[in-house]
Amino acid sequence: MHPAALGLRRALRPRVLRPDHIRRYSSQQPGSSIAQLLQWSPPAEVENVVVNGFVRSVRSMKSRRFVSLGDGSSLAALQALVGADKAEGLAVGAAVRLTGSWVASPGAGQSHELHVSKVEVLGPSDAKTYPIQKKYQSPEYLRTMPHLRPRTPVNAALLRLRSDAIASLTHFFANRAFTQTHPPIITSSDCEGAGEVFTVTPASETPDSVLKDGEFFRAKKYLTVSTQLHLEALSQAVGNVWTLSPAFRAEKSDTSRHLSEFYMLEAEMAFADDLSIVMDLTEDMLRSLSTSLFGSAVVQELLSRPYNADSGFAPPDEVKRRWEGLMQTSWPRITYTEAIALLEEKADLFKLKPSWGAGLQSEHEKYIAEHVGGGKPVFVTNYPRDMKAFYMRENPKPTSPGSDTNSPPGPTVECFDLLVPELCEIAGGSMREHRLEPLLEAMKRHEIISQQDPDAALEGGLDWYLDLRRWGSPPHGGFGLGFDRLLCYLSGVQTIRDIVAFPRWVGRCDC
Repeated sequence: MHPAALGLRRALRPRVLRPDHIRRYSSQQPGSSIAQLLQWSPPAEVENVVVNGFVRSVRSMKSRRFVSLGDGSSLAALQALVGADKAEGLAVGAAVRLTGSWVASPGAGQSHELHVSKVEVLGPSDAKTYPIQKKYQSPEYLRTMPHLRPRTPVNAALLRLRSDAIASLTHFFANRAFTQTHPPIITSSDCEGAGEVFTVTPASETPDSVLKDGEFFRAKKYLTVSTQLHLEALSQAVGNVWTLSPAFRAEKSDTSRHLSEFYMLEAEMAFADDLSIVMDLTEDMLRSLSTSLFGSAVVQELLSRPYNADSGFAPPDEVKRRWEGLMQTSWPRITYTEAIALLEEKADLFKLKPSWGAGLQSEHEKYIAEHVGGGKPVFVTNYPRDMKAFYMRENPKPTSPGSDTNSPPGPTVECFDLLVPELCEIAGGSMREHRLEPLLEAMKRHEIISQQDPDAALEGGLDWYLDLRRWGSPPHGGFGLGFDRLLCYLSGVQTIRDIVAFPRWVGRCDC
């Protein structure tokens, strides 16, 4: 195995410290994580154990204080007993370093507790004004303070889930010889052609000067909505590539599923001849991710935490079914035409009636995910050409139109959307049109190239994209996955704004 991949595998293993490890850590560095200490049950008292963390709560008794300490490594807190004479400065929110003996606890909450002999208040806190108290706080309230929200145990767990997911995905792609790349954030084109992009201009520019000669990049530039076009260029250099990059969309959608800044996982496969290869990769990736993480400490913590209907989380049993669905094999695959036929049979169930050539609405996708998938994700393929992006490869026309009852009534492209129960679409991909002439025709249909003047400059600066087709472009395809949406699905978070540490959406960019 490649050394880097072996290192990633070791990094993903849960680490349990032996008593000699604790003593060595205690003497050589500020302290072990609370998660590690809570797993450790030595048979005898261990002295000089050092713990760093933030005070979650303080319960006062006559001669001592029961201090609940957290450091983000665990949903559970560590209980420390501090003499009243040493408790000065131990206020909710304070950053502290506690030194003491790790001894068996008579209570039922945890097997051991820290009997503190030394207290260091490293960062004092005013408990009266600290906005995150032990009592329940709604997701809406916590969104008003994104700089402090990660200190809550659940939001810290979501950060750990994100980290573990990235490590698992990196391991997956390394094992399959994909090259990780870093495409640009500032681009010349609107990849999807929807026009929902942010324009990049220097802060010193005035609105009147933005389009004048001599602007910073010599032409209008944007924050990327997708790195796909650049990944196509990179895949022609080193083969299969992938990236996990920020993307930006100036869409004025104030829903639980949309952000203005989010992360996209995108992969591109060179010399791929068929869409099934791309779908196989997507399925294998998500199954590998869910299988490798399901038994991890952070996932089990999230699945076992008490359920509160107002917490902004789906019920744990529902979230567990999501993980089990992702871990199953042989996900169903149906065409858009077959999906429409299925929906039309149940048209009376929907507010918006399904019809061929129109997009699938959320209610349609939920029905497909539930009734076709049976708990598994579902691939819906071969959408109508005119509702998809210009770069998608068109399907061959049926040899005998009308002879097959499942034949689509219009041209389709080789693409897919991946639908999951409850959340609906989390990924989409396609074969890319690698031939120059068909791509030019598609760009004319989408009015990227003028029908009247084909030699005019391309809208959006896509000349370089055509160059890829002029000089040795092989068949290729790829997919993009909304990484934050995936984490919502895996964690049970109901609103995408609560899975991102510093969410940005229309009207909100707080810090």
